[in-house]
Amino acid sequence: MIDVFLERRFAAPLVPEVVSRVTLAAQDCLDLHRVTWQGSLLARDGRRMVCHFQSPDAEGARVGLRQAGADVSQLWAGTVHEALGQPGSAGNVLVERAFSDPIDLATIQAIEDAGATCLQNHRVRFLRTFFSLDRRRMLCLYQAPDAEAVRIAQRQAGMPVEAVWAFHWVTPPACISDASTPAT
Repeated sequence: MIDVFLERRFAAPLVPEVVSRVTLAAQDCLDLHRVTWQGSLLARDGRRMVCHFQSPDAEGARVGLRQAGADVSQLWAGTVHEALGQPGSAGNVLVERAFSDPIDLATIQAIEDAGATCLQNHRVRFLRTFFSLDRRRMLCLYQAPDAEAVRIAQRQAGMPVEAVWAFHWVTPPACISDASTPAT
């Protein structure tokens, strides 16, 4: 299975209950294509969201999500990189990064490591990165007092930033996430 991410923006704000309801309503279609919803990060203002899925391949996820009615124009396959000693920790702020040329994860990590004091000074703790396979897109999750603390720490550390936003976790019910993908 690979990790697949779907980025969405909305004119009208969504609430977590709607995200859960819509995603669970699409469960049969997702199951047909062996796509498993891992959870979503819904911006506090409800106008943007990142959904995390696992699937045998990106094209199967694209087909399954499109058939379920999702706009898949911002769907990409990637890898998940957990901070040492922080597996599964819940964050509350997301940083979007975009690169015109492919970049190495180690390059960005070196910049953040050099600016670690900036993060500590603002009580910002790195938790995990979702990194696109084409190496042009990166989403980083942090635990922090608020999005502004992350914004300031990132700027002081010299990190590339496209957007910073606070989010709510929307997670699948345990019975769905454990049983949604049929055995092969």
